Amino acid sequence: MTKDAKTVQEPGSFEEALNRLESLVKELEEGEVPLEKALTAFEEGQVLIKFCEKKLQAAEQTLKQLAKEAPDTLSNGNT
Repeated sequence: MTKDAKTVQEPGSFEEALNRLESLVKELEEGEVPLEKALTAFEEGQVLIKFCEKKLQAAEQTLKQLAKEAPDTLSNGNT
């Protein structure tokens, strides 16, 4: 991993990370990126992907917990 990828700041939100990923992909797809910059962009993308995966896993756990609690809430409060 290059120095640049290690210093990539974690985005403030899932949406920021996703927007940055989309920007990196678009830039790389255009094909006019020098090799060194392409490698740096790829490494930054890897950091952003890991961040997004963590956020999605946390959201999934929250939804599972809420779904698990929902039947109890409905049966105790709204009958």
